[in-house]
Amino acid sequence: MKTPIVVEVQTEYLVDSSHPAGNKFAFAYHISITNQSNEPVQLLNRYWLISDANGKTTEVSGAGVVGKQPIIQVGETYQYSSGALLDTPVGSMQGYYEMQRPCGERFQAPIAIFRLAVLNLIN
Repeated sequence: MKTPIVVEVQTEYLVDSSHPAGNKFAFAYHISITNQSNEPVQLLNRYWLISDANGKTTEVSGAGVVGKQPIIQVGETYQYSSGALLDTPVGSMQGYYEMQRPCGERFQAPIAIFRLAVLNLIN
């Protein structure tokens, strides 16, 4: 069975927004959410678990993404970008989106763990 909601992530290290000497490493993440189900869905809420290389974790949850609760039509892709600030040059994020079907039923669309890393730091 195929996953009805496909989440793809691309990340980038933001050199100009980081301060390595002060242990502040800024990253952007670019998300694509594709609706492969047979009905429109609305993204209601998000949940993130952000971890750095020191084992520090931060949980972030709230309504929508970047101030929006988009309705994603069948076969369409919704894209947005956001960011995270870590105390280490390597970390990870994972989580889920809470989605709603037209009938009002809610479900979670998982976001697989992905790495945030300063370029040339790891192979």
